[in-house]
Amino acid sequence: MAEQDNTPSLANPGPLGLVGFGLTTVLLSLINAGLLPAGGEPVVIPLALAYGGLIQLIAGLLEYRTGNTFGMVAFLSYGAFWWWFALMLLLGDNGLLDLSKAGSTIGVALVLWGVFTFYMWIATFKLSKALWFVFLTLWVTFLLLGVAAAAGMPALHVLGGYLGIVCGASAMYTSFGEVTNATFGRAVVPLGAR
Repeated sequence: MAEQDNTPSLANPGPLGLVGFGLTTVLLSLINAGLLPAGGEPVVIPLALAYGGLIQLIAGLLEYRTGNTFGMVAFLSYGAFWWWFALMLLLGDNGLLDLSKAGSTIGVALVLWGVFTFYMWIATFKLSKALWFVFLTLWVTFLLLGVAAAAGMPALHVLGGYLGIVCGASAMYTSFGEVTNATFGRAVVPLGAR
């Protein structure tokens, strides 16, 4: 008689991290695109800390538990990105961090996030087409926003905002697909499996 495996199955933390990233990205990108007022950034700060940041950090730690190196690196990194972004705005707007002489440094930081995202995008070539698209649009978004900030090109900032909306919405779609497909136990929402 074969021994029964009583190891509990683990839930996939990916959809949680994706929706935390996607929802926060869509809201900030609506501001970057000029579709919501710039004065709405204070609404993004707590969302970035709680949902974009904390939830992705939790998802990244859970991905470690499942042995998913890609998910762990992605969610822990982008969770930390949202904490960096929120703290920079929060501390800068309250005079605790002097950003007046930062010059192009913020733009270069965003370009570096684009470089990191580019190499994460390369890793998605073995994953679903939906994730491939999320990371493609994200590294280009970072590049546009970074060059816009470093070179003072507001048109690129707006373009980055529009692409960020597409990126965040595609992350939310991917989360929706992963949750729905897991719930139904079959592919209901197409994600372009490889």
